[in-house]
Amino acid sequence: MLCLQNGRYDHADRMFNSIGDTWKNCLEGGTDFKELIPEFYGTDCSFMKNMLGLNLGRRQGGGQVDDVELPPWATDVEDFLQKMRSALESQYVSEHLHEWIDLIFGYKQRGSEAVAAHNVFHPLTYEGGIDCDSIEDPDQKIAMLTQILEFGQTPRQLFTKPHPQRITPRFHNVSAGTSLSTSPNDLSPGSPSMESFEDLTEESKTLAWSNMNKLTLQSSHKIHKEPVTGIAVTLSGLSVFTTSQDSTLKMFSKESNALQRSVSFSNMALSSCVILPEDKTVVCSSWDNNVYFYSIAYGRRQDTLMGHDDAVSQVCWREDQLYTASWDSTVKVWKCVATDISNNKRSQFLLLAELEHEAGVNTIALSPAGTLLASGTKEGTLSVWDLTSFSILHQLTCHSGKIHQVAFSPDSRNILSVSEDLCLKVTDVQTGTLLSTVLAEEEQRCFCWDGSIVLSGGQSGNLLIWDLLTSKITHRIPAHSGPISCIWMNEQCSTVITGGEDKQIMFWKPQY
Repeated sequence: MLCLQNGRYDHADRMFNSIGDTWKNCLEGGTDFKELIPEFYGTDCSFMKNMLGLNLGRRQGGGQVDDVELPPWATDVEDFLQKMRSALESQYVSEHLHEWIDLIFGYKQRGSEAVAAHNVFHPLTYEGGIDCDSIEDPDQKIAMLTQILEFGQTPRQLFTKPHPQRITPRFHNVSAGTSLSTSPNDLSPGSPSMESFEDLTEESKTLAWSNMNKLTLQSSHKIHKEPVTGIAVTLSGLSVFTTSQDSTLKMFSKESNALQRSVSFSNMALSSCVILPEDKTVVCSSWDNNVYFYSIAYGRRQDTLMGHDDAVSQVCWREDQLYTASWDSTVKVWKCVATDISNNKRSQFLLLAELEHEAGVNTIALSPAGTLLASGTKEGTLSVWDLTSFSILHQLTCHSGKIHQVAFSPDSRNILSVSEDLCLKVTDVQTGTLLSTVLAEEEQRCFCWDGSIVLSGGQSGNLLIWDLLTSKITHRIPAHSGPISCIWMNEQCSTVITGGEDKQIMFWKPQY
């Protein structure tokens, strides 16, 4: 400090006086850029105290600069650091860590993305921003090196694409009597509560599915005037978008537990919805033959794709390709760059392929790797397509009625389909052979599955849990007052949302 300020301390008001003041300056000031140093998460609190009793000057208000003022939620410096450590290990930070990586080391560090994120700094601070060896004037060279040394550099850019979100299961594999309030510092490797901080992805899914019979209703909300047809949820899980036959797209907030937005694109039913990466755009399919793009940030329709000659029944998206299924007997594949749409560029939807069917296509699904597509028609035909060549692999007259939904197993080896013929059928992807048929007591309209256990929504409004190995229903959960029309499950299998013809959406959680 003395070296930087020519032997004097800085002005008292510019020094690190208060956590609250510094936080406010960073949020509201245009010249205050600070990142917390590792000491904020350590156990040595000496950097917050004027232990040598130095005369650091008086502030304009008359107060002497001394120990750093703490926020009201900290009883002392030790308590402050302990709470900072706990916050760093929290679920919220884990879920949003990728956003910080994007700014500091990632694709929002430079260029137009940095400008859009208000994340630009002096050109000198960027790696390669200036070649010091090319400066011949020694004074200018020293001044340049001093500026870099004293004011720091922007870290090296490591990523040019959005960083994936950390997978953070929301369960705690904790034995009885273990406190979840334990400080991360008190945890030893292998201890029960240590597991709650690990990415136990597959284990968490297995645990969730084994407890699916303990699915408990959290809340229900009647937000539409007609049956719910589609559910899409932002990465944070806080905003839920739903489509309905009442022609509206609704945005429901989990935080406020209330409807936040309602938008209508036409006077005809919407049939499905999907959210593009970065949670900036919702894509909706409609019975008016169109696909609509809704900007979450601007709260308005951003683009329209007039792609079919009959109702669009479902949309899927993966890696800049949009898949649209229609009752006009086709599935169309479009080039659809998510960043172009979210940046409000005029999108050019290039038709890459047209997959022909003999009847109207009612449902489609992509394999987890995005290399295969399954489609189900109104006449009961199941088709499997190779998306690398846009060629058909199998076409099977699988059901005797309309197929409501198809989905690949997590390992992509099998496809499950449900139909108005009351059957659940499992088909082998490689050979195209029918592996098993389960006859239900009632029509199953929608489902999620892990390859062997199925959670399905039936015509009566009950949620059913099936064990495909025994072809038996293992549990019934009363849910909607009419047919369940759609079901959504998050990647960790820890949250389920259902929509029904009773115009309601319901939020569910497996209990452990």
